[in-house]
Amino acid sequence: MTQLDKHDLNRILRHISAIMVENRELLCKLDAEMGDGDLGLTMSKAFPAAEKEAVESDETDLGKLMARCGMKMNSAAPSTMGTLMSSGFVYAGKALAGKTVVDLEDFAKFYRLFADGIANRGKAARGERTVLDALYPAADAAEQALSEGADIAGIASAALAAAEYGLEATKDMLPRYGKAAPFIASAKGKIDQGAFVGKLFAQGIASALTDPRKD
Repeated sequence: MTQLDKHDLNRILRHISAIMVENRELLCKLDAEMGDGDLGLTMSKAFPAAEKEAVESDETDLGKLMARCGMKMNSAAPSTMGTLMSSGFVYAGKALAGKTVVDLEDFAKFYRLFADGIANRGKAARGERTVLDALYPAADAAEQALSEGADIAGIASAALAAAEYGLEATKDMLPRYGKAAPFIASAKGKIDQGAFVGKLFAQGIASALTDPRKD
């Protein structure tokens, strides 16, 4: 596979939504250890809202559709993580506007655009124990896989592996932001719940693209 269209975007969002819903209780549990415990509820509202928008929309411009999905996510789940993830889609969508298909280069670029959108909105950086610590490694790996001649499935698989590695690395990081900051003493050795969302995001993309026959 060397390009993606609206049907593929719908499938990606369906897989991400299913994974977020499947992991709702675990996300809530992880979040309760470092915050208020509603992360699973937020993500299981945000991504199904994005999926519904994509499926029901007649828009074929993938950039515009991503931006619309992001705005719908923010309306459905206007919490911190809901807003951040929606910002990723809006930022990436603006950069990819005008495209009815996404080629290999655009797909690899998407991971960094998505992460940059979150970083710009949240004013955070890699290494600060956030969702970015899964998403930026995924972006690096996607670009590396592209340079090595991988197809879309290969890029998605490489991004997922890097996101998983990044998630594990958060066990050695200390929280600096939001509700997790007061839990510094108990954070050591635990994965960051936001980075877990980033890993699930990469997992949903890979699930949708490495074996399209599932759909």
